[in-house]
Amino acid sequence: MPELAWLKSSFSGDGGNNCVEVATTGNGVALRESDAPEDVLVTGRAALLSLIQGVKAGTCAPPAH
Repeated sequence: MPELAWLKSSFSGDGGNNCVEVATTGNGVALRESDAPEDVLVTGRAALLSLIQGVKAGTCAPPAH
């Protein structure tokens, strides 16, 4: 993956590697945790938007085991 311009949430503060970072790619969005930057999740913009909207609405739940 080419070098990406990673951004972290303003809620993360400056206190170390405890945040989620996001970067745009040519056709989607990349996400990673700052304490494990080698592990990158890439998804589409629409899928990420749907997840965020579901979390905010309280309609996303973990799968039943």
